[in-house]
Amino acid sequence: MTKPDGLLVDIAAMVESGGSNQMPLTVVVPGAVITGRLAPESVWRQRVAEVLEASEHLKPFASLFAADATGPNARTAPGAGPTYLHLHVARILQGSFGLPHTGGMYRIAIADISSWTVGDLSYSDQ
Repeated sequence: MTKPDGLLVDIAAMVESGGSNQMPLTVVVPGAVITGRLAPESVWRQRVAEVLEASEHLKPFASLFAADATGPNARTAPGAGPTYLHLHVARILQGSFGLPHTGGMYRIAIADISSWTVGDLSYSDQ
């Protein structure tokens, strides 16, 4: 998407300002459909930092995620609105299942999203 969808930017901004991590969203990006729940960037960064901190080999990278998490998309220009979505409990939908099965943490550039829908898609065997 060359120009990010204004409604999607507004939804991301509302999640950032309200601190909610309950908004389910499914997005289509080149090569993938990703479904999960939006989280504020600061919550997403903290969670990723915790996971990295728990790993002996990845521990040095934790500080990169804990730093600069002072507000919505901290590395963007003030007033420009969010440029990334931060999904947690997220899965890449592939065939009849999602990867990873338990959900992961994804950062997605809003400009790369070609379509989206509110809701967390899942598959059923029935």
